[in-house]
Amino acid sequence: MAKIKPQALLLQSKKKKGPTRINPSTVITCNIIVILIVLSLYATYRNWFNRSSNQLGTGLENFERSVTSGESTGTHLPSYAIFNTSKGSITIELYKDASRDVVNKFVNLCQKGYFKGMLFNHVIKNFVIQGGHSQTLEVAGDWILKGKAHSQLATSPKHEAFMLGTLKPNKGSKELELFITTAPIPDLSDKLIIFGRVIKGEDVVQEIEEVDTDEHYQPKSPVGIVDIALKQEA
Repeated sequence: MAKIKPQALLLQSKKKKGPTRINPSTVITCNIIVILIVLSLYATYRNWFNRSSNQLGTGLENFERSVTSGESTGTHLPSYAIFNTSKGSITIELYKDASRDVVNKFVNLCQKGYFKGMLFNHVIKNFVIQGGHSQTLEVAGDWILKGKAHSQLATSPKHEAFMLGTLKPNKGSKELELFITTAPIPDLSDKLIIFGRVIKGEDVVQEIEEVDTDEHYQPKSPVGIVDIALKQEA
């Protein structure tokens, strides 16, 4: 048997015990793989989080619309309308059972922003304040021209002061004029449909009624509706 020299044995021992050297390219490759895995997990988390947030936001938005804006998910309609005017707030109870079709149209127009910025274009003391996009005198003009002395006629409880009404709808009409009475007017049934009453903010209605107007009953300074909020509770 050949005898191994001590120096050869020492070199062989160092080769066995010495650490294995790792190729730098292998280290880089492993780091890249780890980074890709982390990025993939982060992207998956972001996608899940955003989708969950969107679903939650849509659900809340639909809920708020159905309650605050009055969008019906069945037969439900809001019970109250809060008129935010340039003179203050007016709370109106809606007659959603007696005048469901008109209330439904009113709610739909509110959702479309129809009443935002609407002016009270005619103010007739002891009669009505009229809001609308039309500049014609319409109903109130008929009352004035005919010279009816409403105070001498029997009043109807349905048509007392502080009632919210609109013109009887014409076929295909997409507009809605608003009238808030400021005195009992018994002949309203010939012209208007009553679909609500003021339960809070009568003083605001009276303040609007007292604004200065010209000979056509148009306010000399603009006064109108800022917006309308619909609520299930007043």
